[in-house]
Amino acid sequence: MSTEGEQRTIRCLVAKVGLDGHDRGAHVIARAFRDAGFEVIYSGLHKSPDEIVQAAVQEDVDVLGISILSGAHDTLVPKIIDGLKEYDAFDDTLVLVGGIVPDDDREELYELGVAEIFGPGSSMQDTIDFVRENAPER
Repeated sequence: MSTEGEQRTIRCLVAKVGLDGHDRGAHVIARAFRDAGFEVIYSGLHKSPDEIVQAAVQEDVDVLGISILSGAHDTLVPKIIDGLKEYDAFDDTLVLVGGIVPDDDREELYELGVAEIFGPGSSMQDTIDFVRENAPER
């Protein structure tokens, strides 16, 4: 239990899902989140949606940042969200997607429950502020 005025550390899982082998952006985000005082877990490359869900649930994260550059967001993100719901973890996990998501696909991801999508050129400070303002209260 944290006392009044004391900020609880926000736990984040930065996840690379699928066959996308580009993880520079994920490392940049992980470092920025750490520098902002968040506790960060990095999934490593080539994780299945189920592995990401398991890690998010086991680590009891507040924020799940999914990094996708492969174009497979429309199949992988719904699987992750379904998995979180299966474990009753969706409602207290802020789900973010970072990477390349065409405008046409964004609405569908928002409808699934993705809180925000950060594309190339997104400000690191905006991303950090968004997490601070929207991470679930425990």
